[in-house]
Amino acid sequence: MSFTVQKTQRNRIKKFVYLILGLYIIMGISLSFFQEKLLFLPTVLEQDHKFKFSQPFEELFLKANDGSQLNALHFKVENSKGVILYFHGNAGDLQRWGEITQHFTRFNYDVLVMDYRGFGKSTGAISETALYEDAQLFYNYVSNIYSGDDIIIYGRSLGTGIATKIASENKIKHLILETPYTSITDIAKHRFPIFPVKLLLKYKMPTYQFIRNVDSPITIFHGTEDKVVPYKFGKKLDDLNLPNLNFVTIDKGEHNNLIEFNSYQQKIEELLK
Repeated sequence: MSFTVQKTQRNRIKKFVYLILGLYIIMGISLSFFQEKLLFLPTVLEQDHKFKFSQPFEELFLKANDGSQLNALHFKVENSKGVILYFHGNAGDLQRWGEITQHFTRFNYDVLVMDYRGFGKSTGAISETALYEDAQLFYNYVSNIYSGDDIIIYGRSLGTGIATKIASENKIKHLILETPYTSITDIAKHRFPIFPVKLLLKYKMPTYQFIRNVDSPITIFHGTEDKVVPYKFGKKLDDLNLPNLNFVTIDKGEHNNLIEFNSYQQKIEELLK
């Protein structure tokens, strides 16, 4: 009788182990196949959508090498001191990100902000290589209008890796990063620690490698209460001890509200005014 009970218990344990293993494999496969859905949260705009903003702007489209059409907004001010090439976060579209540019145009800087593939009116299949190539396309565009000494690159959240890559390969005045990460791989390991994310991920975006090759001054803003890209990841970039890097801690700052803090506003004014 006891042998039968033990055998039944062993069978139950085996079934439980197989169930857990099966769920693990399914979740791992889902993480691999649907990583774009987790990483990119675009909203799509109709091609005839009319942008409306309180400040002058030009809408433009640049054609990528594969024929994709990339939408951008170029906000312009009188007596411009230069341009801020802005790489936005992983959600929304230019209708949202265009509103943010007014925080920079007030310092007499033009701002150009693009939508990534699949965001807003931009078309094409997204990939890490395509993100870099598209970003370089827009750097080339602004460099035909402005001197490299008048180009500031600003990256926010997802856009920080892209911004740092472009800054590492081109002449610019300053690189500003808001809530950056060391790499997408590190963020994925943090969120999904039980999975071999290094093998599963198609997107690496190793900011910690790119940033070593940036010659211009670098300013990083990161909030201590950031739950999306935890503060420790920004701090690890500071721990590289690069001589041209200035790290600004926003005490109690979260991922989406740094602009509400005086310490952020004062430093941005110092950098741009």
